[in-house]
Amino acid sequence: MSQKKPNNPNNPNNVPTTGHVWDGIEEYDNPMPRWWLYCFYLCIIWAFVYAIFYPAWPLVSSATTGLTGWSSRGDVAAEIAAVDEANGPINARLEAAELTTIAGDPDLGPYAVSAGAAVFKTFCAQCHGSGAAGAKGYPNLLDDDWLWGGSVSDIHETVSNGIRNEDYDDARYSAMPAFGRDGLLEAEQIDAVANYVMSLSGTPANAEVVSEGAVLYGENCASCHGAEALGDRTQGAPNLADAIWLYGGDYQTLINTISNARFGVMPGWGTRLSEAEIRAVTSYVHQLGGGE
Repeated sequence: MSQKKPNNPNNPNNVPTTGHVWDGIEEYDNPMPRWWLYCFYLCIIWAFVYAIFYPAWPLVSSATTGLTGWSSRGDVAAEIAAVDEANGPINARLEAAELTTIAGDPDLGPYAVSAGAAVFKTFCAQCHGSGAAGAKGYPNLLDDDWLWGGSVSDIHETVSNGIRNEDYDDARYSAMPAFGRDGLLEAEQIDAVANYVMSLSGTPANAEVVSEGAVLYGENCASCHGAEALGDRTQGAPNLADAIWLYGGDYQTLINTISNARFGVMPGWGTRLSEAEIRAVTSYVHQLGGGE
């Protein structure tokens, strides 16, 4: 409650105080300036007007739409629709063109690469990296080492159907046996095979067991990876002699791979992206440096 203290030399105008005193300093109860009050009242009026015409009050799953029905999401959707409409003719051409002719087309080629870069950064960079250099367990798309083939048609099939996913009947599929977990080889035999594989592109951890590992490799691994360990793209079996490793080529990693196998899964994008988008990202990946 404000209080008046007459004849106070520090308060000649006899302004009411709030009653708060700190170290002899009293807090005056001056009224707010009129202009400030008017601005405050106008803001209150404006808030009610805004709540009537625009989205304002949150509901369980949305918000009140207001009399105008405006939304920022609606504006974005309209802009996207306008861009899609503008790109409609060239996307139709992209869908109808032969895959092998897109790169050489002066109109389709640059458009596909540009549009494909946008698709890649939106849907693919999370695994393959923003520069497509990959990471442990995620292939590098810049080199010429391909598990399933690096031609434009091979890449298109991989992007469309994915690898080892259950959503697509045509997904690329291969399964490496878990030689240790399933008891197919003993620990000493796995050690020998790992050393043999290391010897193909580098220095083994134990050269004395390489010859034994070569025999075991021929009996257990050559049917997929080939007698020369150069891999087989029809099965997605990697080349083991080129010093390029998806999960790592050190001794302990190879022991883990042989013992427990690998089973990487790539999504199929055939039902998530349009055919034009799939062809665009295919063109983008193909021209990165490793396309065949």
